[in-house]
Amino acid sequence: MRVMIVVTHLLGTGHLARALTLGRAFAAAGDTVTVISGGTPVPHFDSAGLSLVQLPPLRSDGTDFTNLLTGEGGAADHAYHASRTADLIEDATQSAPDVLITELFPFGRRSLKHEFQALLQACAALRPRPLILSSIRDILAPPSKPAKITFADDLVSQFYDGVLVHSDPDVIPLERSWPVSNALRDKLYYTGFVAPPASAMHGEPDGDIIVSAGGGSVGDAVFAAACAAASHTAHRRWRMLVGGDDARRAAWADRAPAHMTVEAPRSDFRTLLTGAAASVSMCGYNTALDVLQTGVPAVLVPFDDGGEVEQTLRAEALQTLPGITVVPQAGLDGVSLTAAVDAVVAGTRRLPRSTGMNGARKTVDIVHALKTGGSDAH
Repeated sequence: MRVMIVVTHLLGTGHLARALTLGRAFAAAGDTVTVISGGTPVPHFDSAGLSLVQLPPLRSDGTDFTNLLTGEGGAADHAYHASRTADLIEDATQSAPDVLITELFPFGRRSLKHEFQALLQACAALRPRPLILSSIRDILAPPSKPAKITFADDLVSQFYDGVLVHSDPDVIPLERSWPVSNALRDKLYYTGFVAPPASAMHGEPDGDIIVSAGGGSVGDAVFAAACAAASHTAHRRWRMLVGGDDARRAAWADRAPAHMTVEAPRSDFRTLLTGAAASVSMCGYNTALDVLQTGVPAVLVPFDDGGEVEQTLRAEALQTLPGITVVPQAGLDGVSLTAAVDAVVAGTRRLPRSTGMNGARKTVDIVHALKTGGSDAH
């Protein structure tokens, strides 16, 4: 099949990472895959075997998702948005996909509703009409008003053949963060968690403290606390993976003690975790799966700026497991982080989790069954 996945990450990079993981699974099954990305390019992400198309990029202004910025940091005006939409429609209509998957929309990315709705209308008019699906993570941003629920339900009813929920309903059902109407429930397909294949063990699990904060620019509080904690723990090696440009990394390197390494995010991040003494990170979807699959002792600092609750809900679910502790952003400093790292390093190390992690493969099976009219999609 010709599969097209459309994604725009605005703050972190988790949406793009998941879209590429799905794309690689479709490609492995013999499908031709195009991923159209509308966020900031992430060069170290693996797009091998896929066609990765970059729209004029957008990013949010911190947690303000209403006033979007261009890749250069200026305000994205009407002409900029119109250019993106034109490129998107041209790519979609020329490719004539058999399957169209929109990442997060219509349950989020409402600030981009005009381009997504134009895409849906254009693809719905194609003959043959593609299978149209939405792809969402385990926890959504809970709707702040009923109109957001109605908006999503109406678009799903009008355009979508199904909603792929990348979770296990026995672990985190969609109802935990989003009201599910009877009409929507009939279109839900739970895939399990979407994670890359497990990494091989990298050395003994007594290595560095690995500090990461996603691919965006929201991790400064985590990095500052890590520098302070490292200053108090000269007996431990620390490795801090900082996104952005070289100037940003140089600024953090100037603040870091001598036994802390500061470098760019790495494509072998998950392999590093298998040999780490502990991980310090936020609690986005992909990071949470990295922690579960590697079994690394973990300190989670859920991102909660601007009233965000997604990561807090996820962290609360994970902290019941051995070797995971949560430090809220409001209580984060060098002292609290040092205590949390000491606790997880001294605690029981979990076994890596392997069950329920084949969501990408299950997604492919579901989509193939839906496309062929099979009865085994569920």
